[in-house]
Formats: sequence, structure tokens, C-alpha cells
Amino acid sequence: MAEPRRNWKQVLSRFLLLDLIKGLLITFKYQAPKHCYTEQYPLVRPKVAERFRGAPRLNLDPETGESLCIACNLCAVACPEDLITVVEAVREYVDHEGKTKKKRVLVDYTYDTSRCMFCGHCQDACPTYAIELTQEFELAIYRRKDFVWSWEMLEKGIEQPIYTR
Repeated sequence: MAEPRRNWKQVLSRFLLLDLIKGLLITFKYQAPKHCYTEQYPLVRPKVAERFRGAPRLNLDPETGESLCIACNLCAVACPEDLITVVEAVREYVDHEGKTKKKRVLVDYTYDTSRCMFCGHCQDACPTYAIELTQEFELAIYRRKDFVWSWEMLEKGIEQPIYTR
């Protein structure tokens, strides 16, 4: 089967790689900075959706600075992954009328972020809005044991790295 003969324009175009140069010009035209659609993460942090659920946090009472958690254990019961551990103790105290009463006190709180599917059931179950899933999304760590967040980590949150050039 014989190849069809080409005219001199096709031969010259093929010899000078004109089709390749046309394609590269189109590619470079769309790579100009004014046409850049890529977010420059991590230098520029992206905005996440308003309803995004990320890293958990235990909220503090703004007046007293104490944890809002009343150790009711509802978050642990509501969690489908069973990743929340609430350790409580019952302590006696004297109220303003002089009566001795008992009160649940939070002793320890752990949250295993490696098993969390960020469903928000713990947040919905909490009667005091103590647990909250924040908009923090950078949860990568190097060691598996660091996925289990302690009470202190949950109150302080994780420190976000600051990237510079």
C-alpha cells in the first residue's frame, strides 16, 4: 500500500515541527499567571465549605475558662465508631444553700481521630456544645499513636504549620 503524496507545504510543516509549536503556544498561553486556577496551597490556605467538619475541639466556658463538658457520655454513646472515651468521677460539693450534692466531673477525655468519619453525631448529641468539629483539615501526623487526642489537645487544638518560601 503506497502512502499518499504530500505537497511541499505539508513536507515543510512536518520538517519544521509547526504543529508541535502551535500546540506548545496554546499550552503556554493558558499557563500565564492571569489564567492560573490552581490554589497555591500550602502558601495560601484554601477556604473550606461552611458546613465542613474537621478536627474536633472541646470548647471552654468563656467566663470561667473551664471545660463545657459535663461528662454525660452522650457523645461517646452517639459515636458510631466508638472512638470517644469519657472518664468521669462523682464528686460531692456544697451548694449555695449549704446542701451537699453530687456532681459528675470530667477526669479524662480521649478522641481517636484515626477512626473518626467526621459524621458530627458527637457534636449533635452534646447538650452543652462542648465538642465541636472545627474547620481545621490538616490532620496528618507521622506516628499512629498521635491520632489519639487527649483532653488537653482537644482543648488547645493542633498547631497549624506555617509554610514559607
